[in-house]
Amino acid sequence: MAVIAEVRELGRHVGEEVTVRGWIQTMRSHGRIGFVVLRDGSGIVQAVVGQKDVSPRIWDRFQALTQESSVLLTGLVREDARAPGGYELTVRDLVLVGRSEDYPIQPKEHGVDFLLDRRHLWLRSSQQRAVLRVRNEVEQAIHDFFYARDFVRIDTPILTGAIGEAATTLFEVDYFEQKAYLAQTGQLYVEAAAAAFGKVYCFGPTFRAEKSKTRRHLTEFWMVEPEVAWNDSADNMRLQEQFVAYIVERALERCRNDLAVLERDTTALERVTPPFPRLDYSDAVKMLQERGSEVEWGEDLGGADETMVSESYDRPVFVYNYPGAAKAFYMKENPADPRTVLCDDLLAPEGVGEIIGGSQREDDYDRLLARIREEKLPEEAYGWYLDLRRYGTFPHAGFGLGLERTVAWICGRAHIRETIPFPRMLYRLYP
Repeated sequence: MAVIAEVRELGRHVGEEVTVRGWIQTMRSHGRIGFVVLRDGSGIVQAVVGQKDVSPRIWDRFQALTQESSVLLTGLVREDARAPGGYELTVRDLVLVGRSEDYPIQPKEHGVDFLLDRRHLWLRSSQQRAVLRVRNEVEQAIHDFFYARDFVRIDTPILTGAIGEAATTLFEVDYFEQKAYLAQTGQLYVEAAAAAFGKVYCFGPTFRAEKSKTRRHLTEFWMVEPEVAWNDSADNMRLQEQFVAYIVERALERCRNDLAVLERDTTALERVTPPFPRLDYSDAVKMLQERGSEVEWGEDLGGADETMVSESYDRPVFVYNYPGAAKAFYMKENPADPRTVLCDDLLAPEGVGEIIGGSQREDDYDRLLARIREEKLPEEAYGWYLDLRRYGTFPHAGFGLGLERTVAWICGRAHIRETIPFPRMLYRLYP
């Protein structure tokens, strides 16, 4: 009986007979010779079926194959530099496991809605597989970066009574006759954990009820949020640039083949090394106004403004010290200019925009309480958060990196819907 092998293992079985299991990606025939490209999740392999080398029953099975049918192919492994993956299988036996009839996604142009309605099948395409392999590597790199630096991972609640960002973007749910929300962020909870462990992070899904149809927005996305006791805003930016440079380096090191499938020009990614440029918010507004933007001092930067700023740099750029009125209540007042807060946005180049938002947190009890009242937030929901300033307050800082935007940038994708297996967007809940 032939050994069962994954495609990625075929190099260990040259000259041996093996069985591979997978799905038919393409097939064609030239007279008495047939070719099948099979995908098993670990790679793709070309299999050759010779009519004279197999029984009439096996030849008939080959001729009846259809795209995305699942099969077992048994044959001899040969080294062939011209073949996908460098190896080829000379087929002796073919077993049809699951027939695929009228597969809807064909090698032609399809509309976006057509593909999103069939997202469960679109995942099988070569480009989508490449994007999601890069995403997987980025996720692993995130954990490895923090593990190597002795951070403790904290799993924060999805259901919460405390608002982390703007109240207008909350998904409200009934929680046993109490009002609860799907978490916009895990930040407030990792702040609490920072007092226990010093260096912590959370990584999970977050939810924003933004009625936005831009290429940068999803209603459900993943975010990694580290929090570090005793760090100030400058420390925070240094950690961010080290983190982003590490993630990009990992993708370049381990996902070259996938980036090649995506036809990604990696030259821009190879320039992503610290230190990153830093631009004060006031200087950014002045630059934008000189270039024709209508942004006024005091406003947050929109997507077009972020793109305009990032176009001036060959790597990510920090814009820091935004006006307090444009940012969340928990950011620390800037002692050098009380109109502003000690925060930063990290803008990726190539039109991607913000991939990180970070800040030093307000550690003064009275100032934090004043901001909560100013924003008209329910004080009772933040009693525990204020306790962090009441019982041993300490300077601390953190940030949130949006996984999908970061993967879109690394992969050179125009829309972040391609960077998550099943995107949730305005009015899209299927599949």
